[in-house]
Amino acid sequence: MPAAKSALVRTALFAGLADAILILVFAAIGRDAHQRADVLTGVFATAWPFLAGAMIGWLVVRAWRAPFKTWPAGVGIWIGTVAGGMLLRAATGQTVVLAFIIVALVSLAILLLGYRAVIALVVRVRRQSRQS
Repeated sequence: MPAAKSALVRTALFAGLADAILILVFAAIGRDAHQRADVLTGVFATAWPFLAGAMIGWLVVRAWRAPFKTWPAGVGIWIGTVAGGMLLRAATGQTVVLAFIIVALVSLAILLLGYRAVIALVVRVRRQSRQS
């Protein structure tokens, strides 16, 4: 495997892992806020629809090509995560109410788009410092 392709695969794997961890963090915070029991299995029960939605988002925008770009990768993954997560929650009889949709939209935007924005800022600053 050529070095550039290998680096792209590593980058995509790292971004996918970061997305999954942040979705698990979202689920854990939500469960903690509502004082739900069975922490470990409960977090996965809450997170799996959103993880599946994120995978759909990754596929739709082909995020592996530039997984740390806020647009289109980050936005596509974010929308896929929320839309897919809510649809799967509804299909499996889990709670889907407007307040939860709004919280999920805002929280997952901060998490999934936020770290991509930080990476973009760091890259921009490094490029500017090299040009100076």
